[in-house]
Amino acid sequence: MPEGPSLRKFQLLTSPFVGQVVAKVGGSSRKINVNALNALRLQDSQVHGKNLYLAFVAAEGPLGPTAEETALQRETDSGASSAQGGHKQVCAPQTHPQGEELQELQHSGSEGTDAADCPSNWLCFHFGLFGSVRANEFSRANKANKRGDWKDPIPRLVLHFESGGFLAFYNCRMHWCSSPRADPASDILSVEFHRGRALDALHSPDPICYTLLDQRYFSGLGNIIKNEILYLAKIHPLTPGSLLELSDLEHLLDCAVQFSSDWLHSKLHDKRLHPQIYQKKLCPLGHAVMKATLGPSGGFKRLTWWCPQCQPAVLSGDGDPSLLA
Repeated sequence: MPEGPSLRKFQLLTSPFVGQVVAKVGGSSRKINVNALNALRLQDSQVHGKNLYLAFVAAEGPLGPTAEETALQRETDSGASSAQGGHKQVCAPQTHPQGEELQELQHSGSEGTDAADCPSNWLCFHFGLFGSVRANEFSRANKANKRGDWKDPIPRLVLHFESGGFLAFYNCRMHWCSSPRADPASDILSVEFHRGRALDALHSPDPICYTLLDQRYFSGLGNIIKNEILYLAKIHPLTPGSLLELSDLEHLLDCAVQFSSDWLHSKLHDKRLHPQIYQKKLCPLGHAVMKATLGPSGGFKRLTWWCPQCQPAVLSGDGDPSLLA
Protein backbone atom coordinates (compact mmCIF):
# COMPACT_ATOMS: atom_id res chain seq x y z
CA MET A 1 0.00 0.00 0.00
CA PRO A 2 1.18 3.58 -0.57
CA GLU A 3 3.74 4.88 1.91
CA GLY A 4 4.56 8.37 3.15
CA PRO A 5 6.24 9.68 -0.04
CA SER A 6 3.28 8.57 -2.18
CA LEU A 7 0.81 10.25 0.17
CA ARG A 8 2.78 13.49 -0.03
CA LYS A 9 2.45 13.42 -3.81
CA PHE A 10 -1.30 12.72 -3.50
CA GLN A 11 -1.60 15.79 -1.29
CA LEU A 12 0.21 17.93 -3.86
CA LEU A 13 -2.22 16.73 -6.54
CA THR A 14 -5.21 17.82 -4.44
CA SER A 15 -3.80 21.19 -3.33
CA PRO A 16 -4.63 23.14 -6.53
CA PHE A 17 -8.32 22.33 -5.95
CA VAL A 18 -8.44 23.86 -2.46
CA GLY A 19 -10.98 26.69 -2.47
CA GLN A 20 -12.99 25.21 -5.35
CA VAL A 21 -16.59 23.97 -5.17
CA VAL A 22 -17.63 20.40 -5.99
CA ALA A 23 -20.02 20.46 -8.97
CA LYS A 24 -20.59 16.73 -9.48
CA VAL A 25 -19.67 13.53 -7.65
CA GLY A 26 -19.18 9.98 -8.88
CA GLY A 27 -17.47 6.74 -7.91
CA SER A 28 -18.23 3.24 -6.67
CA SER A 29 -17.97 3.84 -2.91
CA ARG A 30 -20.86 2.57 -0.78
CA LYS A 31 -19.24 3.33 2.58
CA ILE A 32 -20.12 7.00 2.51
CA ASN A 33 -22.90 9.02 0.91
CA VAL A 34 -20.87 10.53 -1.94
CA ASN A 35 -23.75 12.82 -2.91
CA ALA A 36 -23.25 14.67 0.39
CA LEU A 37 -20.13 16.19 -1.20
CA ASN A 38 -22.12 17.98 -3.90
CA ALA A 39 -21.92 21.79 -3.72
CA LEU A 40 -19.34 21.70 -0.89
CA ARG A 41 -16.12 23.67 -1.03
CA LEU A 42 -12.78 21.91 -0.59
CA GLN A 43 -11.26 23.90 2.28
CA ASP A 44 -8.01 22.14 3.10
CA SER A 45 -5.80 19.16 2.21
CA GLN A 46 -3.37 17.46 4.59
CA VAL A 47 -1.30 14.29 4.87
CA HIS A 48 -0.45 12.59 8.15
CA GLY A 49 1.50 9.36 7.86
CA LYS A 50 -0.37 7.09 5.47
CA ASN A 51 -3.66 8.99 5.53
CA LEU A 52 -4.90 11.82 3.33
CA TYR A 53 -7.41 14.26 4.83
CA LEU A 54 -9.66 16.62 2.88
CA ALA A 55 -11.78 19.24 4.64
CA PHE A 56 -15.10 20.39 3.15
CA VAL A 57 -17.33 23.36 4.07
CA ALA A 58 -20.58 24.79 2.76
CA ALA A 59 -19.93 26.63 -0.50
CA GLU A 60 -22.15 29.62 0.32
CA GLY A 61 -20.20 30.42 3.49
CA PRO A 62 -16.84 32.21 3.66
CA LEU A 63 -13.73 30.13 3.13
CA GLY A 64 -12.71 29.20 6.67
CA PRO A 65 -9.20 29.10 8.09
CA THR A 66 -6.87 26.27 7.19
CA ALA A 67 -5.78 23.76 9.83
CA GLU A 68 -2.46 25.57 10.27
CA GLU A 69 -4.24 28.87 10.96
CA THR A 70 -6.58 27.15 13.41
CA ALA A 71 -3.61 25.61 15.26
CA LEU A 72 -1.92 29.02 15.57
CA GLN A 73 -5.13 30.51 16.95
CA ARG A 74 -5.37 27.72 19.53
CA GLU A 75 -1.79 28.39 20.65
CA THR A 76 -2.59 32.08 20.99
CA ASP A 77 -5.75 31.34 22.97
CA SER A 78 -3.87 28.88 25.18
CA GLY A 79 -1.19 31.45 25.95
CA ALA A 80 -3.78 34.05 26.84
CA SER A 81 -5.57 31.59 29.12
CA SER A 82 -2.34 30.73 30.94
CA ALA A 83 -1.51 34.38 31.43
CA GLN A 84 -4.85 34.92 33.13
CA GLY A 85 -4.23 32.03 35.50
CA GLY A 86 -6.94 29.88 33.97
CA HIS A 87 -6.81 26.12 34.09
CA LYS A 88 -7.10 24.23 30.86
CA GLN A 89 -7.53 20.50 30.41
CA VAL A 90 -4.83 18.91 28.28
CA CYS A 91 -5.70 15.81 26.30
CA ALA A 92 -3.22 12.95 26.34
CA PRO A 93 -1.73 12.14 22.91
CA GLN A 94 -3.60 9.39 21.11
CA THR A 95 -1.69 6.25 20.36
CA HIS A 96 -2.27 4.08 17.34
CA PRO A 97 -2.13 0.30 17.05
CA GLN A 98 0.55 -1.07 14.77
CA GLY A 99 -1.87 -2.81 12.40
CA GLU A 100 -3.01 -0.28 9.80
CA GLU A 101 -6.27 -2.09 9.09
CA LEU A 102 -7.11 -2.25 12.79
CA GLN A 103 -6.40 1.45 13.14
CA GLU A 104 -8.70 2.19 10.20
CA LEU A 105 -11.53 0.10 11.61
CA GLN A 106 -11.28 1.78 15.00
CA HIS A 107 -11.43 5.21 13.40
CA SER A 108 -14.32 4.41 11.08
CA GLY A 109 -16.25 2.61 13.80
CA SER A 110 -16.45 5.72 15.96
CA GLU A 111 -16.45 8.40 13.28
CA GLY A 112 -18.12 6.90 10.20
CA THR A 113 -20.85 9.49 9.62
CA ASP A 114 -22.01 11.71 6.78
CA ALA A 115 -20.76 15.24 6.21
CA ALA A 116 -23.87 16.83 7.66
CA ASP A 117 -23.18 15.19 11.04
CA CYS A 118 -19.53 16.29 11.35
CA PRO A 119 -18.67 19.77 12.63
CA SER A 120 -15.35 19.96 10.77
CA ASN A 121 -16.16 17.72 7.82
CA TRP A 122 -12.81 16.03 7.30
CA LEU A 123 -12.86 13.10 4.91
CA CYS A 124 -10.08 10.61 5.65
CA PHE A 125 -8.63 8.43 2.84
CA HIS A 126 -6.68 5.26 3.62
CA PHE A 127 -5.27 3.63 0.48
CA GLY A 128 -4.90 -0.08 -0.21
CA LEU A 129 -2.57 -1.88 -2.61
CA PHE A 130 -2.18 0.15 -5.83
CA GLY A 131 -4.31 2.92 -4.32
CA SER A 132 -3.78 6.29 -5.98
CA VAL A 133 -5.06 9.79 -6.68
CA ARG A 134 -5.31 11.17 -10.21
CA ALA A 135 -5.84 14.83 -11.14
CA ASN A 136 -7.68 15.56 -14.40
CA GLU A 137 -7.13 12.03 -15.69
CA PHE A 138 -8.42 8.53 -15.06
CA SER A 139 -6.31 5.44 -14.44
CA ARG A 140 -6.05 3.12 -17.43
CA ALA A 141 -5.50 -0.64 -17.49
CA ASN A 142 -1.90 -1.56 -18.23
CA LYS A 143 -2.57 -5.29 -18.40
CA ALA A 144 -5.43 -7.76 -18.69
CA ASN A 145 -7.20 -9.01 -15.58
CA LYS A 146 -7.54 -12.68 -14.57
CA ARG A 147 -10.40 -13.09 -17.04
CA GLY A 148 -8.31 -11.66 -19.85
CA ASP A 149 -10.31 -8.42 -20.00
CA TRP A 150 -8.71 -5.02 -20.40
CA LYS A 151 -10.93 -3.12 -17.99
CA ASP A 152 -9.93 0.24 -16.59
CA PRO A 153 -9.89 0.51 -12.78
CA ILE A 154 -13.07 1.96 -11.30
CA PRO A 155 -12.47 4.92 -8.97
CA ARG A 156 -13.99 4.83 -5.49
CA LEU A 157 -14.63 8.56 -5.64
CA VAL A 158 -14.55 11.22 -8.36
CA LEU A 159 -14.87 14.91 -7.49
CA HIS A 160 -15.70 17.23 -10.41
CA PHE A 161 -15.13 20.89 -9.63
CA GLU A 162 -16.76 24.02 -11.02
CA SER A 163 -13.45 24.96 -12.63
CA GLY A 164 -13.77 21.96 -14.94
CA GLY A 165 -11.02 19.88 -13.31
CA PHE A 166 -11.52 16.69 -11.32
CA LEU A 167 -9.88 14.35 -8.80
CA ALA A 168 -10.20 10.56 -8.95
CA PHE A 169 -9.43 8.34 -5.94
CA TYR A 170 -8.66 4.63 -6.41
CA ASN A 171 -8.63 1.63 -4.08
CA CYS A 172 -9.16 3.55 -0.86
CA ARG A 173 -11.38 3.46 2.18
CA MET A 174 -13.02 6.65 3.33
CA HIS A 175 -14.70 7.85 6.49
CA TRP A 176 -15.71 11.18 7.98
CA CYS A 177 -13.94 12.45 11.07
CA SER A 178 -13.98 15.60 13.17
CA SER A 179 -10.28 16.37 12.63
CA PRO A 180 -7.08 14.75 11.30
CA ARG A 181 -5.23 12.40 13.60
CA ALA A 182 -1.84 14.02 13.48
CA ASP A 183 1.47 13.69 15.26
CA PRO A 184 4.15 15.47 13.22
CA ALA A 185 6.80 14.31 15.70
CA SER A 186 6.37 10.75 14.41
CA ASP A 187 6.21 11.63 10.68
CA ILE A 188 9.51 10.76 9.02
CA LEU A 189 8.93 13.40 6.33
CA SER A 190 8.02 16.18 8.74
CA VAL A 191 10.43 18.90 9.84
CA GLU A 192 9.05 18.23 13.35
CA PHE A 193 10.12 14.56 13.32
CA HIS A 194 11.42 13.72 16.82
CA ARG A 195 14.66 11.75 16.41
CA GLY A 196 15.10 11.23 20.15
CA ARG A 197 11.73 9.54 20.54
CA ALA A 198 12.39 7.42 17.45
CA LEU A 199 15.79 6.31 18.78
CA ASP A 200 14.24 5.31 22.10
CA ALA A 201 11.71 3.17 20.23
CA LEU A 202 14.39 1.52 18.10
CA HIS A 203 16.37 0.60 21.22
CA SER A 204 13.60 -1.69 22.46
CA PRO A 205 14.25 -5.47 22.72
CA ASP A 206 11.78 -6.12 19.89
CA PRO A 207 13.09 -7.13 16.46
CA ILE A 208 14.03 -4.00 14.60
CA CYS A 209 11.74 -4.77 11.64
CA TYR A 210 8.71 -4.78 13.97
CA THR A 211 9.54 -1.40 15.48
CA LEU A 212 10.09 0.30 12.13
CA LEU A 213 6.49 -0.38 11.12
CA ASP A 214 5.05 0.99 14.37
CA GLN A 215 3.20 4.09 13.16
CA ARG A 216 3.31 5.63 16.64
CA TYR A 217 7.00 6.37 16.06
CA PHE A 218 7.47 6.08 12.29
CA SER A 219 4.33 7.44 10.69
CA GLY A 220 4.41 6.94 6.92
CA LEU A 221 7.16 4.31 7.03
CA GLY A 222 5.97 1.17 5.22
CA ASN A 223 7.25 -2.17 4.06
CA ILE A 224 9.31 -0.93 1.11
CA ILE A 225 11.11 1.68 3.19
CA LYS A 226 11.62 -0.86 5.99
CA ASN A 227 13.32 -3.40 3.73
CA GLU A 228 15.46 -0.88 1.89
CA ILE A 229 16.81 0.98 4.93
CA LEU A 230 17.65 -2.22 6.79
CA TYR A 231 19.72 -3.28 3.81
CA LEU A 232 21.35 0.15 3.51
CA ALA A 233 22.23 0.06 7.23
CA LYS A 234 23.40 -3.60 6.98
CA ILE A 235 21.11 -4.70 9.82
CA HIS A 236 19.36 -8.08 9.96
CA PRO A 237 15.59 -7.49 10.22
CA LEU A 238 15.15 -9.70 13.30
CA THR A 239 17.94 -8.07 15.30
CA PRO A 240 16.63 -6.90 18.71
CA GLY A 241 17.14 -3.17 18.85
CA SER A 242 18.61 -3.41 22.34
CA LEU A 243 21.61 -5.33 20.92
CA LEU A 244 22.57 -2.56 18.52
CA GLU A 245 24.99 0.26 19.26
CA LEU A 246 23.58 3.77 19.40
CA SER A 247 25.67 4.67 16.35
CA ASP A 248 24.02 1.84 14.39
CA LEU A 249 20.55 3.04 15.37
CA GLU A 250 21.42 6.62 14.43
CA HIS A 251 22.69 5.42 11.06
CA LEU A 252 19.48 3.46 10.50
CA LEU A 253 17.44 6.56 11.33
CA ASP A 254 19.53 8.62 8.92
CA CYS A 255 18.84 6.02 6.22
CA ALA A 256 15.09 6.17 6.94
CA VAL A 257 14.88 9.94 6.62
CA GLN A 258 17.21 10.16 3.61
CA PHE A 259 15.62 7.27 1.69
CA SER A 260 12.11 8.64 2.28
CA SER A 261 13.14 12.12 1.17
CA ASP A 262 14.89 10.78 -1.94
CA TRP A 263 11.87 8.65 -2.81
CA LEU A 264 9.58 11.66 -2.48
CA HIS A 265 11.91 13.70 -4.70
CA SER A 266 11.84 10.92 -7.33
CA LYS A 267 8.04 10.79 -7.23
CA LEU A 268 7.74 14.54 -7.70
CA HIS A 269 9.89 14.19 -10.83
CA ASP A 270 7.98 11.12 -12.08
CA LYS A 271 10.96 8.82 -11.64
CA ARG A 272 10.56 5.16 -10.70
CA LEU A 273 11.99 3.67 -7.52
CA HIS A 274 14.83 1.20 -8.05
CA PRO A 275 14.93 -0.93 -4.88
CA GLN A 276 18.11 -2.75 -3.90
CA ILE A 277 16.58 -5.55 -1.83
CA TYR A 278 12.76 -5.29 -1.91
CA GLN A 279 11.33 -8.18 -4.00
CA LYS A 280 14.82 -9.07 -5.25
CA LYS A 281 16.39 -12.52 -5.60
CA LEU A 282 19.94 -11.19 -5.46
CA CYS A 283 21.36 -8.23 -3.56
CA PRO A 284 23.45 -5.61 -5.44
CA LEU A 285 26.58 -7.62 -4.57
CA GLY A 286 25.17 -10.78 -6.12
CA HIS A 287 24.33 -12.65 -2.90
CA ALA A 288 21.18 -14.77 -2.63
CA VAL A 289 18.38 -12.94 -0.82
CA MET A 290 16.22 -14.52 1.88
CA LYS A 291 12.46 -13.90 2.11
CA ALA A 292 10.07 -14.51 5.03
CA THR A 293 6.83 -13.19 6.47
CA LEU A 294 7.78 -11.47 9.73
CA GLY A 295 5.78 -9.73 12.42
CA PRO A 296 4.84 -9.86 16.09
CA SER A 297 2.83 -12.80 17.38
CA GLY A 298 -0.83 -12.03 16.87
CA GLY A 299 0.05 -8.83 15.04
CA PHE A 300 0.50 -7.52 11.53
CA LYS A 301 3.02 -9.54 9.43
CA ARG A 302 4.76 -8.36 6.27
CA LEU A 303 7.02 -9.92 3.66
CA THR A 304 10.64 -9.17 4.42
CA TRP A 305 13.73 -9.53 2.23
CA TRP A 306 17.32 -9.49 3.48
CA CYS A 307 20.82 -10.63 2.51
CA PRO A 308 22.34 -12.99 5.13
CA GLN A 309 25.84 -11.96 4.05
CA CYS A 310 25.36 -8.20 3.93
CA GLN A 311 23.01 -8.23 6.96
CA PRO A 312 24.47 -10.88 9.29
CA ALA A 313 22.75 -12.09 12.43
CA VAL A 314 23.84 -10.26 15.58
CA LEU A 315 25.44 -12.23 18.41
CA SER A 316 24.07 -11.77 21.90
CA GLY A 317 26.28 -11.22 24.94
CA ASP A 318 26.83 -14.96 25.50
CA GLY A 319 27.98 -15.48 21.93
CA ASP A 320 24.82 -17.22 20.70
CA PRO A 321 23.11 -15.91 17.59
CA SER A 322 20.04 -13.96 18.55
CA LEU A 323 18.28 -15.17 15.42
CA LEU A 324 18.64 -17.45 12.45
CA ALA A 325 20.09 -16.21 9.19
